Amino acid sequence: MAEFKAALREIPAIDKLLQAAAGDDGFAGLERKAVTEALRAAVDEARKAIMSGGDRDVSIKGILDAARRKLAVMLRPTLRRVINATGVVLHTNLGRAPLSARAQASVVEVMNGYSTLEYDLVTGERGSRYSHIRELICRLTGAEDALAVNNNAAAVVLAVSAVGAGREVIVSRGELVEVGGSFRIPDVISQSGARLVEVGTTNKTHIADYRAAITPDTAALLKVHTSNYRIVGFTAQPDAAELVALGEEFGLPVIEDLGSGTLLPVEAGDWREPSVAERVAAGFSIVTFSGDKLFGAGQAGIIAGKKVYIDKMKKHPLLRAFRIDKLSLASLEGTLIDYAWGNPVCDIPVQRMLRADPEVLKTSAARLAAILKEQAPDWSVRVTPTASPAGGGSLPAVNLAGYGVSVSPRTVSAAAAEIMLRKRDVPVIARIQDNRLLFDVRCLREEDFAEIGLACAEIAKGESM
Repeated sequence: MAEFKAALREIPAIDKLLQAAAGDDGFAGLERKAVTEALRAAVDEARKAIMSGGDRDVSIKGILDAARRKLAVMLRPTLRRVINATGVVLHTNLGRAPLSARAQASVVEVMNGYSTLEYDLVTGERGSRYSHIRELICRLTGAEDALAVNNNAAAVVLAVSAVGAGREVIVSRGELVEVGGSFRIPDVISQSGARLVEVGTTNKTHIADYRAAITPDTAALLKVHTSNYRIVGFTAQPDAAELVALGEEFGLPVIEDLGSGTLLPVEAGDWREPSVAERVAAGFSIVTFSGDKLFGAGQAGIIAGKKVYIDKMKKHPLLRAFRIDKLSLASLEGTLIDYAWGNPVCDIPVQRMLRADPEVLKTSAARLAAILKEQAPDWSVRVTPTASPAGGGSLPAVNLAGYGVSVSPRTVSAAAAEIMLRKRDVPVIARIQDNRLLFDVRCLREEDFAEIGLACAEIAKGESM
């Protein structure tokens, strides 16, 4: 115990450490409060190490070095960039759609000062934040009017609230979905103030089921995209023309929650995802879809459809609670410009990744393999075919064929290597397949190849030490 007390007395006082930190460039520009907190944390760590019998440098230099490491952790955001080597384009946990160059520039322009968010430059008076995207959405979808809120869940709640509160909304039992985050259609309708009327069965619903359920209290028909699953086999659902015709016959709006939603039709495997314009042309009164999925922008819920119903939503009190913020709006407008006047298949990362030619991906995988062989020559490295979901609750049950690089470190397991990759300053998120580490190249940028090579070199160097 006397030995511990003697060692503890060698730890410099906080005041003395603060004086030393004041002349240290490593602490320049930092608030005294932050420096003090880091020094106290370093001192506490030193005390614990001493009491547990471990070695610890308790010199002023040693404590300052430890405090700098603490500050690096304190000042590093937990929300930061990662390298997506999973092959999942719309990886929800990794932030879904990466932005196009134009969308990024739009966000930077708006965040770098004040903006015309709700200011009309022509009149010099208050304007509407929705005016920035309304015309572009209408141009691209053929809708009479459009609106954007903070996400698609909010879009559905707002739409049903505006047209169905206090009345009945009819939905097929086969479309009473639950998607990520426990977003359940029955709960949405309940929160909207409408009453759910279920029709049909889990696997089969016919137009006659809808017709039989319509009463004078019916407010709308709602069709819901199943997003992340498919019901296959002995199944049936009315097509768009039948639902729209029924709605017109009874004077009812027909709402479609497209879930992901895309401005360009997407074909993958045996699945074809129709465009929003196709659904609007089919006659749906209101369609809602996400901004940060197949569309390829930031988080948003986009509502397009007939003006009479959009006007009701614009006057609804929930719109303020659900309104889109200026940065998301900027990314949405930038992406819409890409669709309207750019080359969206090339300019918008999601569209480019989904449509990537497997042979091009194979060539990219070969380049990455060459880098890894050079950086970690003792590892087993090979190009391998891959299959990945699109992610984000889109293209249900479809796997995208591609290529990646499969590696096996020399002395550590694939699982251990995967953890090391995640713990880097620039984390690399990869998959484990057949007890090997797999880097799918579909979502990688050119500069990511060098970073992955550096990461593997660090692991290989640790193996040889």
